[in-house]
Amino acid sequence: MTVTPDSAPGTLVLAGTPIGDVADAPPRLAAELADADIVAAEDTRRLRRLTQALGVTPRGRVVSYFEGNEAARTPELVDELLGGARVLLVTDAGMPSVSDPGYRLVAAAVEKDVRVTAVPGPSAVLTALALSGLPVDRFCFEGFLPRKAGERLSRLREVAEERRTLVYFEAPHRLDDTLAAMAEVFGGERRAAVCRELTKTYEEVRRGPLDELARWAAEGVRGEITVVVSGAPERGPEEIGPEELVRRVRVREEAGERRKEAIAAVAAEAGLPKREVFDAVVAAKHGGAQPA
Repeated sequence: MTVTPDSAPGTLVLAGTPIGDVADAPPRLAAELADADIVAAEDTRRLRRLTQALGVTPRGRVVSYFEGNEAARTPELVDELLGGARVLLVTDAGMPSVSDPGYRLVAAAVEKDVRVTAVPGPSAVLTALALSGLPVDRFCFEGFLPRKAGERLSRLREVAEERRTLVYFEAPHRLDDTLAAMAEVFGGERRAAVCRELTKTYEEVRRGPLDELARWAAEGVRGEITVVVSGAPERGPEEIGPEELVRRVRVREEAGERRKEAIAAVAAEAGLPKREVFDAVVAAKHGGAQPA
């Protein structure tokens, strides 16, 4: 069934909230906060501070909706929507569903043919991309990397040859380890930008190669972090030396591919005969070309 505003029993509204400066709140946010039947907030205390800053008092019921209770609360909110309620979903900062609660409720609402709309607002992903100085015509958002070192390396190896610009969120106390892992997998010369405290008083954007950024982060970094990394460079066959071929094979092998398949894949993406890649791997094994 195609849902229209007239046929939907209620409406779920996803609202973007400021990622730092409250003055960045979209104009519609105050009106939606005032008029919603239910405001579902990731943190009700932070919501209270936001409404006070905006000078608005929600007339509807305020409930919590966060990672720990979203599975249980989603059916409750869907029932309210089916009963005709206008439910406003807000998270601590940025757009709901983007590394924040929201997807589960949206999927459940869509399944019940409930209308879902949005109040567009600030986004750390787009802000960091715009400030990074890196290509933004094509990008992919990878969210938070795993906390465990082995899982983090494995996830990075999955996108080692991704041509699009990559965007990550990271906790400040893990930033140095993450940048070091990126330098190991992507190469220390890969360009990146660390965006810290976006739109806040101490906003900072540090740009440079990954190995340089990793050394800087080792000194300690505070605040909310978004990392933007340039995609893998396009190389013609004449630009790829044996060391790089071996590195690419190693990355694929460590991600779980068999050596034969890894060699074939690297040869295909490099536009080279499989034999040339195989010879580079054998030479490295016997002390010739070494992985980068």
